Amino acid sequence: MNMLELSRERFSARRYKADPVNGADLDYIMECVRLAPSACNRQPWKFLLVTSAEAKMKLCQCYDRDWFRTAPMYIVGLKSQDEGWVRKDDDKPHADIDVAIATEHLCLAAAERGYGTCWVCNYDTEKMKALFPVAGFEAVVIVPIGRPADDCPRPEKVRKPMDDIVARV
Repeated sequence: MNMLELSRERFSARRYKADPVNGADLDYIMECVRLAPSACNRQPWKFLLVTSAEAKMKLCQCYDRDWFRTAPMYIVGLKSQDEGWVRKDDDKPHADIDVAIATEHLCLAAAERGYGTCWVCNYDTEKMKALFPVAGFEAVVIVPIGRPADDCPRPEKVRKPMDDIVARV
């Protein structure tokens, strides 16, 4: 599958089969994450692989949705509070951007291997800090991952026309 086909194929999966994520597939996906670019190659991230029943139960307290509970595992993207590059001219931090780049590598690599994912950023940040404390890091995104269920909704991909998003200067 080429990149354009993969981009068309990937969608936000919101219902999953109970099948676990295959270890070799997870290794492949996380290697894609590891190779993602970051500002000044700082790689200001850490990714928590949430697989135990106890940890999954805690994570579902941070984002309490029925569909979310169906995922066989979750990956939490964290940003370093100290290692991210900051643009000097305006003090704009780039750690969130870097984690987002790595997370999209995760989502596309998962789609290539037949897994569904969904970006989840609307979680309870205070509960996340309390239940998953990682010194020097802050959660940015939760990604449920698993094989999409047969009845998983797959909404039509609606995108703006090219002329609305591209300007030639």
